[in-house]
This record gives sequence, structure tokens and C-alpha cells, in this order.
Amino acid sequence: MKSKGKLMVILSLVLVFGLLITGCGADDTKSTTENSSDENSAAKVKVNIFQFKVEVKDALEDAAEKYMAENPNVELKIQTVGGGDDYGAALRSKFASGNEPAVFNVGGPQDVADWKNKLEDLSDQSWVDLAYNGVLDGVTVDDKVFGLPFNQEGYGFIYNKSIFKKAGIEAESIKSYAELKAAVEKLDSQKEELGLKSVFAFPAKETWVTGLHLSNAALSNEFENVLKAYESKEVDFKYGEGLKKLIDLQADYAYKPDGTKGSLNAVDYATQVEELFSLEQVAIIQQGNWAYGSIAGIDKQVAQNVGFLPMPVVGSTEDSIPVGIPMYWAVNNAKSKEVKDAAKDFLSWLYTSEQGKKIVINDFGFIPALRGYEGPELEPSDPLARDILKYSNQDRTMPWVFMGYPSGWGMNVLGTNIQSYLAGDMTWDQLVKDSQKEWAKAREE
Repeated sequence: MKSKGKLMVILSLVLVFGLLITGCGADDTKSTTENSSDENSAAKVKVNIFQFKVEVKDALEDAAEKYMAENPNVELKIQTVGGGDDYGAALRSKFASGNEPAVFNVGGPQDVADWKNKLEDLSDQSWVDLAYNGVLDGVTVDDKVFGLPFNQEGYGFIYNKSIFKKAGIEAESIKSYAELKAAVEKLDSQKEELGLKSVFAFPAKETWVTGLHLSNAALSNEFENVLKAYESKEVDFKYGEGLKKLIDLQADYAYKPDGTKGSLNAVDYATQVEELFSLEQVAIIQQGNWAYGSIAGIDKQVAQNVGFLPMPVVGSTEDSIPVGIPMYWAVNNAKSKEVKDAAKDFLSWLYTSEQGKKIVINDFGFIPALRGYEGPELEPSDPLARDILKYSNQDRTMPWVFMGYPSGWGMNVLGTNIQSYLAGDMTWDQLVKDSQKEWAKAREE
């Protein structure tokens, strides 16, 4: 009995020991699998992209998925900050936190100067030779190129073709301030028949519309290009009277919430584009081709029936619209070679591969700043983009020089002064003198 008992004890111990071995083996297998997974993840090159253009957020993320499917060794992570948020401030905060992105955006000469120590030289990239004349000027220093242009954008006075037709106005004939003013007066005289609240919607609350884009119509003629604006120690307002006329024309014939010009300072982008224009309560707005999506989101039929009128500056260019580059892709030179190479390859794939070019045109809705987009599948589909190409082909464009303004001057100084002018708190002469003083002050710092 004792021998039998001992045998049972021995068998029990063997069984327990075997279970322990089996359990340990299972744990080791799981650990090996996890380690293998970690190694695969670690082997991927991770590229963090910090970008501003909210309109293409979803399409850009889809493009990243397509790229990663072709390049499984690369992991792209995209963060978008823009719209109503200050991208520049968010970018500075991002770098200050130590969590520097591999790819980010710069706007032109001032941004290039501000971020010079973080910018990778992209001069050797294949797309450089495909760039249209002048589109790389704002990010070129000492013959080195520091940014890939997002796209071309244009703006001007967007008009409703149906309303113009009902009013008996031939929009194609408008090529001067006098002709624009005559058309505005004709529309105003028929407001009731046309169902309009007013001729214009003027969003003076948005100082980027007034202090940057509207002012550019005059200052582009003074500075000729963005580099001259950036290098200038002073601003003369050589065509200031032409700028005043454009502001006054809009203000005089604009929708005013409480009937006063001061109330124009409460009109924002959403009120201008999504409410008044898209619902056909006004006939003209100053905006760019980026507004097409907002209009189409409200009324697709209205969106397909719009076009651009010029931004006429009396005494200078009167038949053109401003066309330029809204932002550039930049690569962080502080990242590892592997990360920088992956970042460059993704950007090149996006803008030069056949699949990427279709994404840029059809999904982003961009007007390319690079050659090589010929063919029916790569033609812009919306009427505002087509109009920009028409103006470009007719050599009726002016450059974006506002990218060369002193940091913050356009929005925080000139745009704010225009608000004071509309409210009656500042004369035009005071506006000019104060804006000149602040420009010179900024250049001294």
C-alpha cells in the first residue's frame, strides 16, 4: 500500500510538473509573438504630418492609406489644424513641446525665415523641375528650395451667373472698376425683382479677407512680387485710393446687419458664403476657389453657376485676379535620414505619380502648381477652378504679395484698421499713416 501511495505521489508530481512546463511554453510563445509584432512595428518608418488645410483632411488621410498600402514599411500619421484655428501658433506649440512633426507647412518668405533652421533642402527632388515659373520664389533662398507648393489658388469677386443674366449684365465685359461699379449699381436698382437683400456680402470680421486678400489687389501692383514685399522696409500705399474704392464699393452696397457700416464688422465667412451667397440673397462676394465646397454643400446648382470677376484697382491693374500658392509642404531637417526620405517620397508620390495626381485633382479639388497634369482625367471640375485657369492663360493674374507682409501686419494691423474705418473711428488718411508706421516698425525688429 505504501509503494502504491508513493507511486501515486510521483505520478501527481509528474503531472503537475508537465502542466507547469506546458503553461510556461504557452507564455513564451505569446511573448515571442508579441516581441515579433513589436519588432515589425519598430521596423516601420513613422512620419508625422502636421498640416493646415481642413478642406482636404479626409482626402489626405485616404491618400496616406493608399500610399501605405504600396509602402508597408512606412507609417503616416496626419494631424490637421486649421479653419478657425491659428495654424502658425499651433505649429510653434508643437515644436516647443518637443513633439516635432516630420512634415509641416510654411507660407512664404516670412515663414521660411522663421523656420529656416528646421527646413530640409528639397532642391534635389524631381518635382522641382516641374514647377511653374514663379511658384517656388517664396520658398527659395540662395538657390535652395525649401517647400513643395500645395496648389494654386485664386480669388476675386465671385458672382452668381443666373442673377447677372436676369439683370441683363454681361459679366465677361467687366474689366475695369468703372464697369464693375456700373454693374453693381444696376443690380442694386433691381434688388426687389431679383430677390436680393443686397449686392455684396462683405465679411469685415474676417481680417484675412480685408487685411490680406483685399489689400493684395493694391499692394501687388506696388511690390510686383512677394520677395520685394518681404524685403521692403516701408509701404507707400501707392494705389491706396484704388484700394479705398474697392472697400467703399463693397461697404456701400453690402448687407448690413443693423443698417450701419460698422455692423459689417460682425459679418463672418459663414454668413457671407454659406448664408447670403449660397442662398442667393446677394449676387457678389470677395472670395476664392476654396469657397466652392462651402457653396456646393448648401446648393449644388448655385455652385455650378458661379464665376470670377476681376478685382479692379483704379490707376493700375483693373482686369486681373490674384493667383498664388496658399502654403507649402516642408520637411523637418532634424529628423533621421530614413524619416526624411520617407517624407520626401510620400510628397513626390502624391504630386507626381499617376495615382497621386488623380487624388490631387479629383479628391483634393486642387489646381496644380506643377506641370504634368494634362489629360481629361486631370482637368479641374468646378467652375471657379476653371475660371482661374482661364485668367492664367489670358495673363490676367496678379501675384500674392501678402505672404511677404511683416508677420501679423495684414490681419492684426491693416485688417483691424479697416474695421475702425468702417465703424467711423478712423479716417482713411489715419488708416494709411498708422499702417505705414506699423509696417516700418515691424521691419526694424
